Amino acid sequence: MTIIKKVIYVLAIAMTAIACKKEAPKNYVTLSGKITNQSSDSIVVRTRMYEKIKTIRINPNGSFSDTLNVEPGDYLLDYSNPIFSYLKNGYDLHLTFDTENFNETITFKGTGAEINNYMLKSRMLMSEKLNNKILEDLYDLDQKTFDQKLNSAMAELHELLENSQILDTAFVSQKAKSLEQMRKRITKNFNERVYLRTVLGKGKPSPKFTDYENYAGGTTSLDDLKGKYVYIDVWATWCGPCKAEIPFLKKIEKTYHGKNIEFVSISIDKEKDYQAWKKMVADKELKGVQLIADNAWNSEFIKEYRILGIPRFILIDPQGNIVTPDAPRPSNPKLIDLFNELKI
Repeated sequence: MTIIKKVIYVLAIAMTAIACKKEAPKNYVTLSGKITNQSSDSIVVRTRMYEKIKTIRINPNGSFSDTLNVEPGDYLLDYSNPIFSYLKNGYDLHLTFDTENFNETITFKGTGAEINNYMLKSRMLMSEKLNNKILEDLYDLDQKTFDQKLNSAMAELHELLENSQILDTAFVSQKAKSLEQMRKRITKNFNERVYLRTVLGKGKPSPKFTDYENYAGGTTSLDDLKGKYVYIDVWATWCGPCKAEIPFLKKIEKTYHGKNIEFVSISIDKEKDYQAWKKMVADKELKGVQLIADNAWNSEFIKEYRILGIPRFILIDPQGNIVTPDAPRPSNPKLIDLFNELKI
């Protein structure tokens, strides 16, 4: 074999080895795109728990490109319009949209696009079929009509998933389970509303609390407050939405001072947060009757009112009967309308 032939032979073997060598999978996501009529200079990638993963800078012409290492799962691309996505190392996604025509223009292309375009369509369908206003209307229906409407909406969501042509069977299985979990949550909320309308309906005797510690000293029971309307705020020191209502509550308390109503705040802080409760009452100069429940979430009064989230407001009449087990918040103008209706 001549030297030239030997060289050609070696080169051929080397090229074959290179051609046959399997490319190692990328251990990162590539996320690029182009935004028309951009309204921000960055996109923040966040986890489902809203933890920031990375900030991606957007160029003046609306283009962006970056990489990030992630655990497979749902993420939020936090822009002026939040974008719910599914990221997995190895994906190479290109995102485009016009902020002035967001829903009609947003789309993903590239590796992982099928799953992410499904995510977009799923969120839009949920927003159309099961938004907060629709859910509130659903909760007021009778059982048969509720079941019919919920089943119809869920069927559309399942059909969207089944027709998505996503090859990742693990993803499809996980999303199908998530849809059924959502159905269970909505059904549970409906059952709670039925309980509120019936067992805790207007005019029914209110569940009672007995000998709750009063910040001002001693103890207070619901029976001690008979003869006046009682507006109860169930809250906790760690609850952000609860604390957001404080300025509104203080204003209403001042307006109705000396009238036929008592304002009672019941903290469900745990024993370890007892001092935090006392400190917040003092620091924020909270008015009204400040009480702390005897067993946090497991207090009988809390359980009998089916309180699963706070803040929760309750209005009781002077005879100790329920006016509403889920009264408007102090920040809601409907509360004053309710007080006016009752001539408080």
